[in-house]
Amino acid sequence: MIDREAHFKALMLRGLDGDAAAWRVLLTDLGAHLRAWFGRQLFDGGADAEDLVQETLIAIHAKRATWDPARPFTGWAWAIARHKLIDHLRSRRRRPTRPIEEAESLWADHTVEDGATLADLGRCLSALPVRQRRLIEDVRLTGLSVAEAAERHGYSVTAAKVSLHRSLKTLNARFAGTDTAPGRVDHEDG
Repeated sequence: MIDREAHFKALMLRGLDGDAAAWRVLLTDLGAHLRAWFGRQLFDGGADAEDLVQETLIAIHAKRATWDPARPFTGWAWAIARHKLIDHLRSRRRRPTRPIEEAESLWADHTVEDGATLADLGRCLSALPVRQRRLIEDVRLTGLSVAEAAERHGYSVTAAKVSLHRSLKTLNARFAGTDTAPGRVDHEDG
């Protein structure tokens, strides 16, 4: 299995140094990932997904000088793709309605490093009690196993799974536009 971050970052660096062949490979490989990701995000897929791929690749090309080589390339590219999707959905006055439990990132090994994304994520998670929030952060963001996070926070593995499920369901209900979620959490617990 290839290390996508290393693969894309190496191509980007070579492309920035003027290697046209590396730039073509980067856009081709990146386009394949974007096509699959946009196809999963859009319910009608098709032409809209292809348009979004092209818009994202153009934006990446146009903004290539803004990428900081000291930062992960996939996080930077994913942020651009995410913003293109949001703009697309806003322009059509549609909202994604997939449950948060089914959310997938653009790359399996992607880490959240974009400042705006981290701020948005922090605001979303602040809707949960501290203990549940920390459990989600450890499992979904830090990459701990459910068993490791359960032990860290004093849950049984089963209780941790139930808490994760309920927390994600609560977040999904809150941010999908409904205010009445089963097990809705409006209080803090330690």
